[in-house]
Amino acid sequence: METMNKTMSETVTRELVITRVFDVPRHLVYKAWTEQQRLEQWWGPKGLKLGVTRLDLRPGGLFHYVLHLPDGQKMWGRFVFSSLVEPERIVYISSFSDEAGGISRVPFSEAWPLEIHNTLTFTEQDGKTTLTQRSKPLHATAEERKTFEENIGSLQQGLAGTLDQLESYLASGSK
Repeated sequence: METMNKTMSETVTRELVITRVFDVPRHLVYKAWTEQQRLEQWWGPKGLKLGVTRLDLRPGGLFHYVLHLPDGQKMWGRFVFSSLVEPERIVYISSFSDEAGGISRVPFSEAWPLEIHNTLTFTEQDGKTTLTQRSKPLHATAEERKTFEENIGSLQQGLAGTLDQLESYLASGSK
């Protein structure tokens, strides 16, 4: 029994969890995540421009995008939605992709998981919205899970920058 418990615990991956409170009602935060013209104003790493090639908001639907890097290079990504419950939750699988929307490896690591399972929850209290993102590798090897866990701090910093942009976007009155 001890061996079985040890094996099971070794396959459990630590989740990335990030929480942010926005000073606007949750329907506005949800819209910022689900409407193309809004997403294009804030989503992605700071300093990169987002281009949306497809946004199909339904279970099985695809959000396919390109990030334009300052040096002219492009980085493609995609979300495949599992569940959307307006304005409470968005569940999706994220991956780096190619221009056609197929899953691809990230350019910076052969050990990065191909797919990440993400759950966004939006809760509201007194007109303020708490957004919580929970992310973990999906169908990952032990090496990919380890790489993900070793980079949770970097991921939190990157997502914090993206959420800073969302906060600025919402505060600008672009609601």
